[in-house]
Amino acid sequence: MIFGGRMSAKRISTAVFRLREIGITLGLGAAIVFFAIQAPNFSTVGNWQNIAQNVAIVVVVAVGETMVILTRNIDLSVGSIVGLSAYLTAATFVHHPHFPLVVVALIAVAIGLGLGLINGLLVAVARVPAIIATLATLGIFRGVDVRITGGKNITAYHLPDSFLNLASSKPLGVPTLAWIAAGIALLGAAVLRWASWGRDFYAIGSNPEAARFAGIPAVRRVITAFAISGALAGLGGFMFAAQFPTLDATAAKNFELDVITAAVIGGVNVFGGSGTILGVVIGAVLVATIESGFTLLRISEFWRLFFNGFAIVVAVTIDALVTKRLQTALRRRRAEMLAARHSEAAG
Repeated sequence: MIFGGRMSAKRISTAVFRLREIGITLGLGAAIVFFAIQAPNFSTVGNWQNIAQNVAIVVVVAVGETMVILTRNIDLSVGSIVGLSAYLTAATFVHHPHFPLVVVALIAVAIGLGLGLINGLLVAVARVPAIIATLATLGIFRGVDVRITGGKNITAYHLPDSFLNLASSKPLGVPTLAWIAAGIALLGAAVLRWASWGRDFYAIGSNPEAARFAGIPAVRRVITAFAISGALAGLGGFMFAAQFPTLDATAAKNFELDVITAAVIGGVNVFGGSGTILGVVIGAVLVATIESGFTLLRISEFWRLFFNGFAIVVAVTIDALVTKRLQTALRRRRAEMLAARHSEAAG
C-alpha cells in the first residue's frame, strides 16, 4: 500500500510538471502573438531561421545539463567546455583543413566527455558539492583555454568552407544546426523515457537514499550524467565554432547562464527528480523568441537580463512550493496507510 502511495505521489508530480509545460507553451504562444503585432519583421522566415539557429546550441548543451540537474546536481562549467572545445575545433581545422567534419566533431565530443568525467569524479567520488566542483572547473577550463589561445584568435578566413557552410546551410529551410539540435533532443528524450539508466536519474534526484537502497548505482549514474553533459557541451563547442567562426579565449563566456535558464524555465526541477527534454526545448525557444523580439523592438539589454533573472526566480519558487506540497501529501498518505494497517491488525 505504501508503494502504491509513492506511485500515486509520482503520478501527481508528473501531472503538475506536465501543467508547467502547458503553461510554458501558452507563454511562448503569447510572446509570439505579442511580438508579431509589435515588431513588423518578427514573423518573417528569416527571423525564425535566426531564432532556430540561435537556440540550437543552447538546446544541445541543455539536454546534457538537464540530466545532471535531474540527479540533484548542477554543471556550471558547460560554458567553459563549449568555449574550449570551440577553439580546439577551429584550431584543428587550421592545422588539418581536410579533416572530415564528423571526425572533428567527434574530437570535440571526446574533449567535452573527458572534461565532463572530471566533473563527475569530483562530485560522485570525491564528494565535492556539484556547485563548488563545477564552479572551480569553470575557472580551470577557462584558464586552460586562455593558456592555449595565448591571446590569439582564429577567424573565418582560417577555416575551410566546408565547415563554414555547416552553419549557413538550411536543408528544407531549416538551419543545419537546428536539425542537429532536434536530433539530440529526440535522443535525449528517448533515453530519459525508455532507457533504464536514464530513468535512474529521476530516482536519484527524487530520493537519493531510496535509490541507493533500491540498488541503483548512484555513483556511476551521476558520473554518467556529467559525462553526457560534457560530451554535449563539446558538441555544442563544435557548433559554436561553425556559427561564430571568430574565436578567442572569451568564446561562449557566460553561456552556462543561457543553458541553465532554458532548463529551469523549461520546468526542470532544480531540486532534482523531475523535468523533460520537451520542456527544456520549449523553454529555450521561449527565451530565444523574447530575445529576438526585444532586439527588433530595440528594448534595452537590461530588460532581457531582467526577464531571464525574474523567470528563474519564479520557476525556482514554483518548484519549491510544489515539491513541499508533494512531500507533505506523501507523508500524510504514508501516515494514513500505517494507521489503516494498525487498525486492521488490532481488529
